[in-house]
Amino acid sequence: MSRKRGTWLTIGGVFLVVVVVGALVFQPWLLFIDDEVDDGDDASEVVGTASAGIDDTTVPEATGTTKTRVLLASGSFIDAEHGTSGEATIYRRSDGSRFVLLDGLDTSNGPDLHVWITDQESGGGCDGCVGSWSNYDDGDYVKLGELKGNKGSSRYEIPSDADLAGMKSVVIWCDKFNVAFGTAAIA
Repeated sequence: MSRKRGTWLTIGGVFLVVVVVGALVFQPWLLFIDDEVDDGDDASEVVGTASAGIDDTTVPEATGTTKTRVLLASGSFIDAEHGTSGEATIYRRSDGSRFVLLDGLDTSNGPDLHVWITDQESGGGCDGCVGSWSNYDDGDYVKLGELKGNKGSSRYEIPSDADLAGMKSVVIWCDKFNVAFGTAAIA
């Protein structure tokens, strides 16, 4: 084998390894695949809005056999690393449990996406300026679980021991690349 051919084979092999590793890390095919979800809304009836907002600890009373809930906070998603729209709403049920409802969510699919509540301002405190998309893990946050789907409506239970005092936004977070796909102000 000639030296020139050996060089080209080595370059081709290195290039192939780089492409395969890059594909495994970035998972570009997810940009073309949507995961639609429809958990639907909770079966409980909305009976009001909590006067103290997200910090409110008042538990609404059930009316007969009908479970009830109060709205603690709500906000619209804004873009971060990826275009994102929809609503994030936090409720407290008559049994004391809390949950986040993502309604009409539309964002890019991606690797390792999660839903968080964080003490960082939506938009990174500068309305989405470059460099603000990675600051949501700098302070306090509550992990609610993996994003069930990048399109549609889904519910995420908030752990009973989670302290929501001082929390300011709901975030679609990419753990793999430490960036927010979208954020919604809740305070």
